[in-house]
Amino acid sequence: MSTSASAPPVLELDHVDAAYGPFRALFDVSLSIGPGAAVALVGANGAGKSTIARVATGLLPPSNGTVRIDGSDLTDRPTFEFARAGVAHAPEGRSTFATLTVNENLELAFRAARPKRDIAADLDSAYTLFPKLGDRKGQLAGTLSGGEQRMLALARVLVLRPRLLVADELSLGLAPIVTAEVYRVLAQVRSAGTALLVVEQHLDHALALADRVVVIQQGEIAFDGPPDQLGDLSANVLLPAGSPSRANPPACQP
Repeated sequence: MSTSASAPPVLELDHVDAAYGPFRALFDVSLSIGPGAAVALVGANGAGKSTIARVATGLLPPSNGTVRIDGSDLTDRPTFEFARAGVAHAPEGRSTFATLTVNENLELAFRAARPKRDIAADLDSAYTLFPKLGDRKGQLAGTLSGGEQRMLALARVLVLRPRLLVADELSLGLAPIVTAEVYRVLAQVRSAGTALLVVEQHLDHALALADRVVVIQQGEIAFDGPPDQLGDLSANVLLPAGSPSRANPPACQP
């Protein structure tokens, strides 16, 4: 997707450190995502992927460094300011209200963010993105399959057309056919202008979608470049972290 060369990155992490209490999880992480770009963030469990996602969405303030959204410094700002700036987080898990219907889940999300007159059109957009949800609009969310619940959680944020979507482990626990459907929708919303930071442990779909891949190992960036330059490093991306190379406490990812 073409974008203005003068436009600032939608997301910029500049020399970011992060920690959970005494345990350091990120070490001097710098990365950026331009408007409409897609970055796959990959690495083993415990490498720091979800920590980067939390920093990028304001859920975890960095202990050092700067977080910018569209050029505005939001370091240490509350999470709702990230949301107002157009940052959406699709966390690991299902993130739906089990005792509400599919339609009620969507209406609740849209009423919190959109004028009442737009809700009907937003519902139509959600069911266009995920036709299976349209077939189950009156069904309780808690009775949906895991894949359908993941679709519902995504529809709640994607219809609002965020500037940046941070998607954390979308394929976790999903059947391959559902994963393919989810990534089809991600490609579609990216083509409409949403920038993507896709946190994944499994490479195939993420690398097919992304124009850049960032490999995180033991809280540090080991590679940042086009997928076709990942080379032999891809064989080691998902290996458990070895002995820490620092005197600091080991990287952690709760």
